Amino acid sequence: MILLKDPRTRRRRLGVVAAAGGLLAALLTAAPAAAIPDPGDEPTAPKEMSRSAQAEAREAIESGEIPAQDEVVRSDNIRHVANIPKDALTGFNSDLAFQGRYAFAGNYDGFRIFDISNPKSPKTVAQVLCPGSQNDISVSGDLLFLSTDSSRSDSSCNSTTQPATEKSSWEGMKVFDISDKRNPRYVAAVETACGSHTHTLVPERKNVYIYVSSYSPNAAYPDCQPPHDGISVIKVPRKAPHKAAVVEFPVLFPGEGPDGGGNPGAPTNPGVSKTTGCHDITVLPSEDLAAGACMGDGILFSIKNPERPKVIDRVQDNVNFAFWHSATFNQRADKVVFTDELGGGGAATCNAAVGPDRGADGIYDIVGKGDKRRLVFRSYFKIPRHQADTENCVAHNGSLIPVKGKDILVQAWYQGGVSVWDFTDSSKPKEIAYFERGPLATDRIVTGGSWSAYYYNGYIYSNDIEKGLDVLRIDDRRTDPADRIQLRELNPQTQPDYFDDRD
Repeated sequence: MILLKDPRTRRRRLGVVAAAGGLLAALLTAAPAAAIPDPGDEPTAPKEMSRSAQAEAREAIESGEIPAQDEVVRSDNIRHVANIPKDALTGFNSDLAFQGRYAFAGNYDGFRIFDISNPKSPKTVAQVLCPGSQNDISVSGDLLFLSTDSSRSDSSCNSTTQPATEKSSWEGMKVFDISDKRNPRYVAAVETACGSHTHTLVPERKNVYIYVSSYSPNAAYPDCQPPHDGISVIKVPRKAPHKAAVVEFPVLFPGEGPDGGGNPGAPTNPGVSKTTGCHDITVLPSEDLAAGACMGDGILFSIKNPERPKVIDRVQDNVNFAFWHSATFNQRADKVVFTDELGGGGAATCNAAVGPDRGADGIYDIVGKGDKRRLVFRSYFKIPRHQADTENCVAHNGSLIPVKGKDILVQAWYQGGVSVWDFTDSSKPKEIAYFERGPLATDRIVTGGSWSAYYYNGYIYSNDIEKGLDVLRIDDRRTDPADRIQLRELNPQTQPDYFDDRD
């Protein structure tokens, strides 16, 4: 691990203008290919556009149908209060976690810690160089957890890329001691089958359980053999994190044969990802409940015994969902929002050619009680602003804005920006606020935009893949009551009981 000293904290102010009216006409005539995983260890290569598509993009900008490159547009009820560009860590920015006055930002090259005691002027506290995509990040007490989902030469922060076909290669979870925020200390590594694309914490008083999501097994990979179809459960003793170890591997999709029992994908279900594990899991510990977004399947499961989660319902959408990516419960635990990452985060899917029901959110009611609870589909939600065909855009990571009696989500859409939307009526979701920038380029697709957008103690924090950390403030009578909720810690995939967990 390399701690990068004397970080150069810079602040850039971007102009704010009102959104122009009108929608961008579709530039592409064909729908994108089936979903692929999130960007890999190396940055996605830019995809050149045709001359006609480039000309149409320029015309759309000139006419005001879409914002200009790097131009910020927003609804009247959102303010852009700060931007902290990337610094020493130049890889893709990824997920976020929060604790007290600190924000923890993942990056494919490591992680960065911000002091956000003044949200209008965040300060860099530490930058840790530790490459290994995606570096999905979470915190609990004095521990920080980091996912590695790229095949590495070893578990150290000095590792290099190495083929997954080699038995000595390493992927999995890293554990850091962050009792001193300025000097994080690497204390443990746990190898897991097929690595760790994402992870979810189930914290207890003495131990922290980690649900490790990974997928895409291959018979040529010694440590990632098919059918996989499960998750690794790691137990981390708080007082002895060096003893962290895998304690279970529950199979969530049991089935005979090498393909397991999940969604078979194509050719049975064209355009749908074959299920070979889970992409992400969200837990609601106060209800002993979890929701899994598992490639071709969405699942609901009980975590009464955190070492042995039990699936209680499973749904598929083989018409409009290509890749079940993530999940968020509402506060009452009678709804869950699943996201479809059509195109894997690298494609332009927020256009008229794709339409409003693909690359979108699926809203499900949870009906029944106990282990008889079932997921019932109600509607789709997608941002109502068409994006340029040079902008990667699809539903991605978000969190609740805690307003009692209301279901309001803030969500990242890559270059579609940040959207705040209300799903109190699960059959009629509606957007109530937004923030976005113009395309990174008009001649090619360059991967960028908001990876994660979360509400924490009065502000929205967005980790933009290329532009850095954005801080937003929403001022709206529908969301203002959330200001009264002050959390001590937030890992959005470990949803708190917002109305009990207060200072």
